[in-house]
Amino acid sequence: MNARPSRAEIWQVDMGIGGKVRPCLLLTDYPANDELALVTVIPHTTALRGNEWEVAIPKPFLKEGAFHIQQVQSISLPKLMRRLGSLTNEEWNLIAAKLVERFGLVI
Repeated sequence: MNARPSRAEIWQVDMGIGGKVRPCLLLTDYPANDELALVTVIPHTTALRGNEWEVAIPKPFLKEGAFHIQQVQSISLPKLMRRLGSLTNEEWNLIAAKLVERFGLVI
């Protein structure tokens, strides 16, 4: 991995056995030296269920599907394979609002 991943970028990620290789949205920036070598992501899925936690953000490099807010997880940096693109500020705000709702956060 040559690039330093950043919040709001979409990366191809090896999710491990049974998890496939799939696009994921980074919720966190590259970790500082005193932090664990992890980033927090939301996987993109094409297996839609039609529930309120699926956020569809069309991008030319993504298959039709959605980022699933219920699948937030942290992964190790070596699992990041390559950068695919990033979200606009408006798209990022859609994700942020859904995270606030899902986790009951007050900002």
